[in-house]
Amino acid sequence: MAQLAGSLGYHLTNSGREREGLELAKAAVAEAGPDAPATTRALFLDRVAWAHTRAGEAQPALRALGEAHAALDTTDGPPAPTWAYWVNREELEVMDARVFTELRRPLRAVPLLQDVLGRYDATHAREVALYRSWLAVALADANEPEQAAEEARRVIDTSGDLSSERTAKRTRTVLHRLKGHEEVPEAREVLADYGHLLLT
Repeated sequence: MAQLAGSLGYHLTNSGREREGLELAKAAVAEAGPDAPATTRALFLDRVAWAHTRAGEAQPALRALGEAHAALDTTDGPPAPTWAYWVNREELEVMDARVFTELRRPLRAVPLLQDVLGRYDATHAREVALYRSWLAVALADANEPEQAAEEARRVIDTSGDLSSERTAKRTRTVLHRLKGHEEVPEAREVLADYGHLLLT
């Protein structure tokens, strides 16, 4: 039940129904309980953090991130279920960076994303494109439009062969953010080359 509630809550959070998503994310944590496997409790708390973030609630989001990391550090308790195989420190750091980016705290987001991307398997093209999209937005927010434009090109080049609506949406988000820096030649060139993607 906790997994179903958490997954549905995450979906609602990303579909514009943040309050409902937050309630379900919290319900997943409560249903799992304090003795849940470390990885599952960390995952559910991460989803609480993201729901708070999307609802514009910075302090609760940051608290939930801290609780997620503390949960993952737990060494005792039952083993993780097979469906949580992908939950690890790296994935938590990605969520940290997404939260920091969404809350407009780029000085915390940028180094995290650069570190994760430096260690990430480049063959996972969809994930790399998504992570680079968060980096591009964080760099734009940090008033580093030249670097943001460079990352934007990487996002588009990486996701060009992917039939993923999520990467397409993230590409549009990056381009919209670059529009705030059109006076910078590098940003203006990216918008001239790929601005048509905003119309798709």
